[in-house]
Amino acid sequence: MPRTISLDAFGKLFEVFEHSAWRLETRTRYASDEATDTYAQFLKGEPPQWDLTTPWSVTIRKKTSRGARVGRVRVVDDPPTPGQRYLLAHAEKNIALGEDIRHLWRTDAEQRNLPTEDFWIFDSRLVALLNFDEADDLTDVELITEPAEVSRYSQVWERAWHYAIEHAVFTAELGATE
Repeated sequence: MPRTISLDAFGKLFEVFEHSAWRLETRTRYASDEATDTYAQFLKGEPPQWDLTTPWSVTIRKKTSRGARVGRVRVVDDPPTPGQRYLLAHAEKNIALGEDIRHLWRTDAEQRNLPTEDFWIFDSRLVALLNFDEADDLTDVELITEPAEVSRYSQVWERAWHYAIEHAVFTAELGATE
C-alpha cells in the first residue's frame, strides 16, 4: 500500500539512497522550472547560469563521485514544448553532476506502452511516484515498497532506458531536423 510523503521527506531520499536513483519524466512542463532564474535566462535566449553549489547539486555530485548511478529518461514531444526545450538545456547541469540523461520521443514511449507517470526508483527497492496538480505543480509523493509493484516500475524503467537516446546524440539529431 503506497503512503504519501511530504516534498521535504522526498528530498531526503536523495541523501540516503545508496547505489542508484532512476527517473522517468513524462510531463510537457514543470511549473517549478518556470519559477527559476535559469528558465527566465533560457526564455531570453541566454545560456542558463547553472548553480552547481545548491544542496541538491552537491548531494548528487557527491553520490555520483562515489559510484552511485543517477539517470533519467525524459519523454519529449515532437516538436518539443518550451518546458521540454528547457530540460534539454538543463541536461547540461545534470550531466555536470554525474547523471546519465537520455531522451525518448513521446510517440516511441506510447508505442512501448510506457505510462505517463513521473517516478523515481531508489536502490531498486523503493518507487517515489510524483503527483502533480492541474497547474503542473508537484503536490506530493507516494512511496511504493511492495515488491511486485517495485518490480513493475523497474520493468517500465528498463524498457524506457533501453529505447532512450543518449543526450548528445538526441540533441544532435534534434538540431539537424530544425
